[in-house]
Amino acid sequence: MSPVRPENPAERLVYAAMVWTWPLYGLGALYVVGPVLGWLLGGLALLSLYLGPAIRQDLRATGSIPPVVWCWIAGMLAMLVALWVGHLDWGLGLKKTIKSSVGWAKGWALLALFPLIGAVLPIRRAILVRGQCVVGLWTLCLWPIFMAAPYIGLPQTIFVSPLKALGGPGPEYFTVYLYTLDPGSWAPRWQFYAPWSPFAALLGVVMVLFALEERDRRWLAAGVAGGVLMILASKSRMGLVGLCACTIGPRLLPLLLKGWAWGALAALSAVAAILADRLLRGIGTAVHGFKNARADSTRVRATLQRIAEERWREEAVWFGHGTVHPGPHLVEYMPIGSHHTWFGLLFVKGLVGFFALLVPLLWQTALALIDAARGPQGALPLGIMMTLVLLSFGENLEIEAYMLWPALIMLGLQARERSA
Repeated sequence: MSPVRPENPAERLVYAAMVWTWPLYGLGALYVVGPVLGWLLGGLALLSLYLGPAIRQDLRATGSIPPVVWCWIAGMLAMLVALWVGHLDWGLGLKKTIKSSVGWAKGWALLALFPLIGAVLPIRRAILVRGQCVVGLWTLCLWPIFMAAPYIGLPQTIFVSPLKALGGPGPEYFTVYLYTLDPGSWAPRWQFYAPWSPFAALLGVVMVLFALEERDRRWLAAGVAGGVLMILASKSRMGLVGLCACTIGPRLLPLLLKGWAWGALAALSAVAAILADRLLRGIGTAVHGFKNARADSTRVRATLQRIAEERWREEAVWFGHGTVHPGPHLVEYMPIGSHHTWFGLLFVKGLVGFFALLVPLLWQTALALIDAARGPQGALPLGIMMTLVLLSFGENLEIEAYMLWPALIMLGLQARERSA
């Protein structure tokens, strides 16, 4: 297998953090490593911009901060302002405001820091791609142990790391699991190095997206196999959708610039019009089956979204409630404002927070669409953006940014490539 070696301290840090993902998970340290890496390299990026040619040559900034990265920075700072105003409006007190601000630094802030790192520091695509493939190989090697665990009587949980004393959204972020049991069917599900299974599936999609950029066929196979394994073993519906849409869609986009593709699309449209009734019935049946695959989960999520939307509209339109609220028994005590980025933003940070994420997300997506239409270089950034958008409709992006950082660095790298 061909070597890909880091060429500067920034690449060494990034590559080491990726290839040691599984050992770090075994220590329950991933939730700590992500924010530390973001703030450390983010500070290095700012230092590189400030010092210019005075800094060592292999750490010099690759250029100025691209406009879309400035937009991410402004949006995430607006999140912090919305947080402070929400806490002030609801009288949550100084202690809770400080705690939530620290949470912002470990969550929303990373959505700006990692694109800044990718845009400024001399980090190559090849390092990110190979690092993800190495994680895929780790996953394949460890899979026999995880697969056998529920059938040979091993416990679900190995241990909870003492690092949880540093604080976080919950103990699951510091817990090392072998497997979990689906409460609906009591069948085993695997979440690998993620805090829960659906998130593991989307991390698997990201791994496949990176692996498809790998030039070494053996590393490519390891990355794709590891990512697909994570998607299938997590038994996540969202992961299956992401595997198909986020890998195929960006690679079909360049066809929009081909004349023959428009002719083929017109022919397909004519056939679809003739078969419209059957197609609509088939799609309806597929959607119904998709939702009923885990009906309890679908019901809880829909109820959480309805409660969050109603309370946002009636109680806190502009700056939200400042924090999530405990949910009733109807939603199995899940926090109101969780399990959906957009409804969560409306509930916690109001319209200010909603648009603080929407604007940079749309801008970055537009850039990715343009690049993907122009050539194969844009396939990975667009696939990442599609994955983030998909993730936002089933999870909260900010509490998962600590694991999505390679993808976020790639977005900054794409912005740098466009500015070059």
